Amino acid sequence: MAEDGLEVLQRDEGPTRLSAAVYEGIVKLIARGDFALNARLPSEVKLSAMFAASRPVVREALARLREDGVVVSRQGSGSYVRKQPDMAVLELAPVGSIGDVQRCFEFRAGLEPIAAALAATRWEPDDMQKIESAMEALERCLAMGILGVYEDQSLHEAIADATHNQYYATLQRQLRPHITAGMSITRSLSLRRTGEHIRIVQNEHVAIVKALRQRDADGARTAMEQHILNARQRMFEGID
Repeated sequence: MAEDGLEVLQRDEGPTRLSAAVYEGIVKLIARGDFALNARLPSEVKLSAMFAASRPVVREALARLREDGVVVSRQGSGSYVRKQPDMAVLELAPVGSIGDVQRCFEFRAGLEPIAAALAATRWEPDDMQKIESAMEALERCLAMGILGVYEDQSLHEAIADATHNQYYATLQRQLRPHITAGMSITRSLSLRRTGEHIRIVQNEHVAIVKALRQRDADGARTAMEQHILNARQRMFEGID
């Protein structure tokens, strides 16, 4: 692994952090083209040697890469590269954080859709005013071509507040550093892509707010879940 310019993993780290480091190391090798799109990855034994990690650690990293759609397993044949992230992902993400950002998206996909469904049935006029204001701020960011992470976070927090359940609102704010890290990466990548990409993201917000406005709990839940899952996938899309 040192021959590839990647740091050898430290043995004093726990197995979870080791698997995260292997995960990120493989993402880096795929992004820079060492493992080409549709190419077969080295065997677990070879990856273990490359990363100075045990096979269970490598196996866990590969499982997470499969969950995130980066690689795909073929019975009796091994793992193959399914997506080639752009190197910009590695430039935008703090070292060692890519796997954590993906796990945060995973957690949010279980949390925020339920909050959106509750908000749809419980919002009061002041809540909807805050949600609409956040949407207007996001539209201004879109028109000006600026990142809009603060505005994006404000929208999601306004929706959590509209549940009138302090646990959703508190947890949303406690997760703010992790959520904004993911938003910063995905929104930055969208700005580097065609103009259609950032509009697609905004249209997902429009769908969420429309369902909230109509007090459509199922629609709000579905729109929020799709938005977060799409954001998770956008992490590893190439740049046009």
